[in-house]
Amino acid sequence: MTVFTPTYNRAYILPRCYEGMLRQTCQDFIWLIIDDGSTDGTAALVREWMEDPAHPFEIRYHYQENQGMHGAHNTAYEQIDTELNTCIDSDDYMPPDAMEKILRFWDTCGRDEYVAGFAGLDATEDGQVIGIRFPAERPRGRLYDYYERWGIRGDKKLVYRSDLTRHYPYPLFPGETYVGLASKYFQLDQKYELLAYNEVLCIVEYMPDGSSRNMFRQYLRNPRGFCWFRRICMQLPFASLRFRAKMALHYIAECRIAGEKRIVRSSPCPGLTAALLLPGWALYWYIRRQTRNPSNENGGL
Repeated sequence: MTVFTPTYNRAYILPRCYEGMLRQTCQDFIWLIIDDGSTDGTAALVREWMEDPAHPFEIRYHYQENQGMHGAHNTAYEQIDTELNTCIDSDDYMPPDAMEKILRFWDTCGRDEYVAGFAGLDATEDGQVIGIRFPAERPRGRLYDYYERWGIRGDKKLVYRSDLTRHYPYPLFPGETYVGLASKYFQLDQKYELLAYNEVLCIVEYMPDGSSRNMFRQYLRNPRGFCWFRRICMQLPFASLRFRAKMALHYIAECRIAGEKRIVRSSPCPGLTAALLLPGWALYWYIRRQTRNPSNENGGL
């Protein structure tokens, strides 16, 4: 098992993530830290941990020039050599029994060639589950199905087979640092399912400098990455018309932000995109209006 943590100038909060690793009741894992261009002393901090003979698990550290979250994920997947992996963000941490639960669940229920891994729960520090739990009658399915057909809401902790996460690397766009991570998972959905695991595997905190809380700004700063993500989503063979329409609306708005003139011609669903041009333009102006007001930065669609 590899736990990987992308980090960028998070030396002030990364020790909490490390302390969560130290408290694990099962220490049979590797912690891989992908430093995405930090300038705040993260390297020295991690080096101190690596040189401490007291830590009971292997720590690996990789520094790279800033590429954004998706670029850090690409690097992690290239380096991971264990059967399973999961991402714990630098501002999150694992409850003490999380690793033990992960390995026990996989040994009991996993190792099916058509199963890509499983999804567990995220929770806040006070124990409140993020979103809702998985329905008991849906013990396995595509990640797309959980969210788009079965009503699951809220971030979930994904544990994937490492031989599969090497597929579908995220593209890098010069000057941009964000691509929707779900694109990889949705593409894996075309061949594999996920098991549902109703146990908390990660304690999360949405920091003011995190991408989740600044999504409208992300739309403006990374329009080509978002356009690419919407194209992938519109091409999913199992996607509903409602989902494709939602992606087309965003695609139109984000093409407008990116300065793309051939919006309909470059869409994988040109007819649907043409039909939604007016509401797509309205969404573009809504995003613009929201980002003019700093109090509205934390929204997202």
